[in-house]
Amino acid sequence: MKQCVLSREAGRVGLIVKPDKAKYMRFSAFPSRRSVKGATINGVTYEGVAEFIYFGTLISNDNSVEKEIQRRILAGNRTYFAAISLFKSRLLSRATKIILYKTLIRPVVSYGAEAWTLMQKEE
Repeated sequence: MKQCVLSREAGRVGLIVKPDKAKYMRFSAFPSRRSVKGATINGVTYEGVAEFIYFGTLISNDNSVEKEIQRRILAGNRTYFAAISLFKSRLLSRATKIILYKTLIRPVVSYGAEAWTLMQKEE
């Protein structure tokens, strides 16, 4: 069987492409062209997806960050509620709670935010 061009080219730089783990996403400015069907290359089928998480950031084929912002806020809420006993404690000063907020919650919410392209409604 003929080797897949994608696998051969990836092998040149030391990558191994596994069809059961690799995913396919098509980007387009036109919604009708954002196909989520799988792609077949030399008999190997890759699953088509509309969104996936890459290095902890949600990537979507419509290039919208709205879902990623919602994910980050939800993650921040989870972090807050995991540490709620610390924030409600009377043993900790307000300054300590602010330090906890800045080191626990803020990084979770703002992770990757410097790379977001925001529209006015998202700001």
